[in-house]
Amino acid sequence: MDFLTLRGIHHTYFTKTSAVTALNDISLDVQEGEFVSFLGPSGCGKTTLLSIIAGLIEPTDGQIALEGKSVKDAAEKTGYMLQQDYLFPWKTIEENIFLGLKISGTLNESRKKDVLNLLGQMGLGNVESLYPKQLSGGMRQRVALVRTLATEPKLLMLDEPFSALDYQTKLKLEDLVASTFKAFEKTAILVTHDIGEAIAMSDRIFLFSPRPGRLHKTFTIPEELRTLRPFEARNHPLYNELFQLIWKELESLEPEEY
Repeated sequence: MDFLTLRGIHHTYFTKTSAVTALNDISLDVQEGEFVSFLGPSGCGKTTLLSIIAGLIEPTDGQIALEGKSVKDAAEKTGYMLQQDYLFPWKTIEENIFLGLKISGTLNESRKKDVLNLLGQMGLGNVESLYPKQLSGGMRQRVALVRTLATEPKLLMLDEPFSALDYQTKLKLEDLVASTFKAFEKTAILVTHDIGEAIAMSDRIFLFSPRPGRLHKTFTIPEELRTLRPFEARNHPLYNELFQLIWKELESLEPEEY
């Protein structure tokens, strides 16, 4: 049984005066432990699809299941990481990372110790008593990652989590996130506009066509790249070949944009 299955997902946004179809007939599968990316032009429905998978939006039509259950029934198994860290500025870093556990009623001394250890593994072992405004953007995103992992989700959804960071910090966080997810054997879906990021971090890339979003093509990343850290993958000859291939596919979808 596939870990995550989508069949015939269709979604239309309705207003009083119009109807806009964001997604049309999306069917795909994601295996447990796999890291996949949703790539495509702006407005192709990537974030809408992520919200449907998260159970935040009910699709107009189609079926979606996580480990054989509806995504709403499996909501506690999912975690979300966004472009903004959404840390509460009036709470300390420790209070922020324990928040999900506290809400779910699963906060205990054992879990506290585990989460603080994870914070240390992220290079943030001495920031528990600080507030978000005292940290850099990259440090806050690492805290957001710890907060997301603290509840032990089985599926992590990343909506352009590095796009607001400077390039050097972005590359470092790509490596950190990829190695962390691999170590914890997490399944992840990344929404990105960055071809290079998708290639460096993913096992597979789902390329979507312009609105209404359709699954245009699936790229499987070669094993030679998947075994490397994202930074190392970017320097491999196969990386450039795949980059050019995907770039040309995007050009064919929106030739006027390039």
